[in-house]
Amino acid sequence: METQRNNPIRIQEWSCDFKDADALVTREWLVTNGLGGYASGTVSGVSTRRYHGLLIAALPSPFGRTVMLDHLCEQIRLPDGKPVPFGGEELMHRGLDLHCSKFLREFGLDMGLPVWRFDISGMALEKHVLMPYGQNTVQITYRLLEGPEAVQLELRPSMAFRNHEDEVDQESAGEYEVKAVGDRYEISFGSNLPKLRIRLLGESSVFTLDGGRKLEFYYRRESERGYKPTGGLWSPGILGGQLRRGSDVHLIASTEEWDTVTALHPAEATKAEIVRRRSLLESADSALRSEFGAELVLAADGFIVAPAARVEDRARLHALGEDARTIIAGYHWFTDWGRDSMISLEGLTLLTGRHREAAHVLRTFAQHIRYGLIPNHFTERGGEGAYNTADATLWFFQALERYLSVTGDRRLLKSILPALREVVKIHFAGTRFGIRVDPEDGLLTQGEEGLQLTWMDAKVEEWVVTPRRGKAVEINGLWYNALRLLSGWLRDEGGEDADELDRAAQKVFESFNKKFWFEEGEYLYDVVDGEQGHDRAFRPNQLFAFSLTYPVLKQDRWMPVLDKVRERLLTPYGLRSLSPQHPDYKAKYFGDLRSRDAAYHQGTVWAWLIGPFIDAWLRVHPNDLGVTRGFLEGFKSHMDEACVGSISEIFDAEPPFTPRGCISQAWSVAEILRCWVKTAEAIQVGGQRSEVGGKD
Repeated sequence: METQRNNPIRIQEWSCDFKDADALVTREWLVTNGLGGYASGTVSGVSTRRYHGLLIAALPSPFGRTVMLDHLCEQIRLPDGKPVPFGGEELMHRGLDLHCSKFLREFGLDMGLPVWRFDISGMALEKHVLMPYGQNTVQITYRLLEGPEAVQLELRPSMAFRNHEDEVDQESAGEYEVKAVGDRYEISFGSNLPKLRIRLLGESSVFTLDGGRKLEFYYRRESERGYKPTGGLWSPGILGGQLRRGSDVHLIASTEEWDTVTALHPAEATKAEIVRRRSLLESADSALRSEFGAELVLAADGFIVAPAARVEDRARLHALGEDARTIIAGYHWFTDWGRDSMISLEGLTLLTGRHREAAHVLRTFAQHIRYGLIPNHFTERGGEGAYNTADATLWFFQALERYLSVTGDRRLLKSILPALREVVKIHFAGTRFGIRVDPEDGLLTQGEEGLQLTWMDAKVEEWVVTPRRGKAVEINGLWYNALRLLSGWLRDEGGEDADELDRAAQKVFESFNKKFWFEEGEYLYDVVDGEQGHDRAFRPNQLFAFSLTYPVLKQDRWMPVLDKVRERLLTPYGLRSLSPQHPDYKAKYFGDLRSRDAAYHQGTVWAWLIGPFIDAWLRVHPNDLGVTRGFLEGFKSHMDEACVGSISEIFDAEPPFTPRGCISQAWSVAEILRCWVKTAEAIQVGGQRSEVGGKD
């Protein structure tokens, strides 16, 4: 490209021979705004999901994330007046019988932001998408690089105001209204939703209203996932302006008030965002400041958000002089989940130098502790916490330990410590959903009919796919770890009960090694004392017995477990969730909701599990550094597929390991980022090796 580029960049070139035409509708892009809102679509410009759109605003409760601007039909007029569509929008009307925009020559990320290059009849046209940080605003910039001095650019916006979870065929009552004040336009709908404010900045810009048109679109991914594939969008007219070399045209769409929308010219907003992103790289660990590591930092940025829907959270913490922060589990459809946030905290915040935001995340979740539990997740529209989880609260202890090891922030520890003592006390007494300590062996049991309380939480209607009721292996690894951590913190702070917690932890250690060790197979049961006795299913959950700060499994058993996990579960993109030898194993995650959830934790590969695998590997093989870094290599090429520049939630369990699920997942990015740093830190320098293990 002829324009200046800011590193890091990731560029894909496309030719007009259509040999890999399908890639244009399977490669996706994502831009976020620090509030949970986003813009996203396919490289071709074709919307294939209900979640695709140019402005999905993060609105306060009761709205949640709302699609405000779905799509732009883009065309230019040649000097002879001939219109030439170039954005792929015509393909949406034809059921994707053609998969490629013939004018697209290049797509890339510049500092994580998407850039398209089109060649049209001797003209070179560039397009950029950006969301100013902290705003429900999108700006789309068009730039003429080569060709005539000027051409006419025409953009037809289309929309169907709806929650981003609603199916695409949902009809809403009401009528759209357009109000114009000079070159500013406001589109409203018969509800309490904010107005969509649109402005085109460019020479001779004008909005030609044509009375409104209803356009029908086909969404390929929705069809594949078993949902309604066809829906209508409404368009008020065509925005047009002269696109001249040396003078960009900017389309701005926003739900913010005009004084916010117009505070910065788009060129200034772009410069500010590039400065912000550069500062993220400068603050990150030295292993993350270039190439793959830098791309991970930029991908991580999109998950750390101010919870726009939960106004009370922000008000409560502001009163204490703090800010509310949380972690979106994955785009497009996840909200913030307690388990995902705690697992992701180290990679997303601590290794990227965002220590203050890490503290805000911990405080945000700590203020929501109820019944001895942190929320499993928050609802999309209401922002209420759901507390149906047995492990998220235990992950909080591990996240806090990692935070303290980096920051030494005893002030935060002291403020949270009383709540953590109460958490453990309630777990001993018993809390919701059968989560309680068995006084006979000190192990933590959990489970209630019709509920799924561990991270393997797929459920279709009344069918819990992997109920795992009883004493789950990772839950007890986390429980032992939490007891050891809390006893240490209490002892450091001169508090009581440290010795009592140590005795409880020792009881867990002895019971765990007696009950969970499957002698015949030389690995760990997945669940003991369950509804069907002991579950021999070979799963990755057993890694948490010796990958956490305090391992609960005896050291002489680490290697046989690790060797079997590598042999049966390891892939280039993470770990299978179930051994292929198991009768319930599913090789492919595909189809309608029931088919997908039946495979979700029954073989499907999870990228985030490469983190605990590497932790365990370095415990057993602390000097085998070349092999360890090699476990991450597959993710480099993966960042050219699915969501370009990010890492997917899951993959099929067999080659070619097709990426599935969320296109950009917090704990996938976080754990690979964390392990990238961990393997870099482990390299011997001057005969010294940094610590890569934990406390034994």
